[in-house]
Amino acid sequence: MTITMKGLTALSKLSFLSLSFAIISACNTNNQLVEPKTAESEDVMMRNPVLKKEARVFRKDISYTVDSLASRQDIDSLLNSYSEEQLKTIFAINRIEKNRLRPNRPVVVPDCASENPNAYSPFPENLNLLSCIPKTVLISQRVQAFGLYENGELIKWGPVSTGKSSTRTPNGLNYGNYKAKRKISTVDESWIMPYYFNFMNFEGIGVHQYAMPGYPASHGCVRLYMDDAKYIFDWAEMWKVENANIVKNGTPFMVFGKYDYSAEKPWYDLAQNMRANDLTQEEIDVLHQYVRKYQEDPRNFQEMIPGEDQS
Repeated sequence: MTITMKGLTALSKLSFLSLSFAIISACNTNNQLVEPKTAESEDVMMRNPVLKKEARVFRKDISYTVDSLASRQDIDSLLNSYSEEQLKTIFAINRIEKNRLRPNRPVVVPDCASENPNAYSPFPENLNLLSCIPKTVLISQRVQAFGLYENGELIKWGPVSTGKSSTRTPNGLNYGNYKAKRKISTVDESWIMPYYFNFMNFEGIGVHQYAMPGYPASHGCVRLYMDDAKYIFDWAEMWKVENANIVKNGTPFMVFGKYDYSAEKPWYDLAQNMRANDLTQEEIDVLHQYVRKYQEDPRNFQEMIPGEDQS
């Protein structure tokens, strides 16, 4: 059988077009747009963008030590030994603010400072299971931290303070709803919450700036540093509502993990194992479930006609 150069060129173009179409379609997980519907095609469609296993993450080793800060002089020595940017990293690792330093209150300190703040993140720099989601907010209750991802790439992380034991923050997949630069708490009018971004509308739970004591302390909301609250306020997207119907979901907020209120703070474990706060396989499995739910909601892919069933 003889194939001419002209025929070979045509065949190559056809193969290229087929490959391009496959790549473009890889992140289109709205099963309502795919025809024909068969059990096999639906199964492949749901599995394709969600990788079963994450690629192994390699990063530079970082050693940590726990400084007991036995006296006020030790605190002054710590503050004088590091630059302002390095101190920000140390405070973030310990989920505290500068004014929370106290004698006999240990802090975790990295042995060397990296120019890249993400080097200290408990989240991987790339998370393949989020690659088909434009923006994602991850909130880990176990290690009290948030991570912001754009198509699976980590762009920022920081500390949080979630709900205390009696008023715990609910886990789950939710979406950014409404936001306000200044919100007054309905629990206590003296509580002012700057850069508030709600993600659980009926429960009144969102992220916002407030005191960061180094442990879960809120009434259910997720506390942040001021800079982090403002960043998420500007970066994340709200829902789109028409005629009292949600036609477009906002940025997904994925809250997961369980904080152990009876144990030592999990970041102290970094002194024995720099990966002690990394995502566990169980947590990755939960995120897979959230991503599947995200894929099944057409409001994440197209605007629905007002009046259509939103259930």
